[in-house]
Amino acid sequence: MGDAGTLVWLFVIFVLLIFVVIVLVRSVRIIPQARAGVVERLGKYQRTLNPGLTVLIPFVDRLLPLLDLREQVVSFPPQPVITEDNLVVSIDTVVYFQVTDPRAATYEIANYIQAVEQLTTTTLRNVVGGLNLEEALTSRDQINGQLRGVLDEATGRWGIRVSRVELKAIDPPLSIQDSMEKQMRAERDRRAAILTAEGTKQSAILTAEGERQSSILKAEGDAKAAILRADGESQAIQKVFSAIHKGNPTQKLLAYQYLQTLPKIASGTSNKLWIIPSEVGEALKGIGNVLGNTATDADDAVEPTESAAQ
Repeated sequence: MGDAGTLVWLFVIFVLLIFVVIVLVRSVRIIPQARAGVVERLGKYQRTLNPGLTVLIPFVDRLLPLLDLREQVVSFPPQPVITEDNLVVSIDTVVYFQVTDPRAATYEIANYIQAVEQLTTTTLRNVVGGLNLEEALTSRDQINGQLRGVLDEATGRWGIRVSRVELKAIDPPLSIQDSMEKQMRAERDRRAAILTAEGTKQSAILTAEGERQSSILKAEGDAKAAILRADGESQAIQKVFSAIHKGNPTQKLLAYQYLQTLPKIASGTSNKLWIIPSEVGEALKGIGNVLGNTATDADDAVEPTESAAQ
């Protein structure tokens, strides 16, 4: 009988120990950094737990799942959107958001991630629906700004702050992609043709400019050479003329030199016609006079000799 009572007391003590452990486990909670916990007391919101050690009343307070206060990145699947020119494009979006009010994020919305996704889809269709395909492809910053403004305003009462919204990809239909590639290829070919034409034009201009400069320099060189030749000939004539006057040549010497120069004038193979200057007569006349004077002198010298012989 005593052993049975001891066993009962041991069992009771063991149960009490287990109960105390369970109470301690449910009473003492540690909240990690960048996390927040919402405490309900008897089913009603009681307080929000910050990071650190906290104590709850067992079986009275209930700690809801912890909320992550760090900035979160959610990538939503592609959404079909119709543009203003009735083309269906597939758009991938990425949303950056952060929980700022754990109480509102718990009680104001059932699933804030799903709510952000649906709100992003509807807002994206409203924004892109007012743009044509080209504007949608080139106005990403504008679309991102409009999406962020609408989402931040709508999610503010949910205790969520949307920091950024990015369009990860905008995929038009395959037929439109082929047309765009052909258009871009034609545009690149047009730019290449324009650049080639510009290069040819510049090359022709530079070539003409170089030829013009070369002609100018050549003409200037010929002119300077002609001037130098004329100056040289002038100086030579002056020196010859000066030498002749200094030598005081006789009429006989000049006539003889003139006759020596005449054959050189007609020595060329291309000379078919030889024009005798009028001065030749005067030269010949002078030579004749010289020869006549020479003969007279000779006769005068012979006569005295003959007289002496007689």
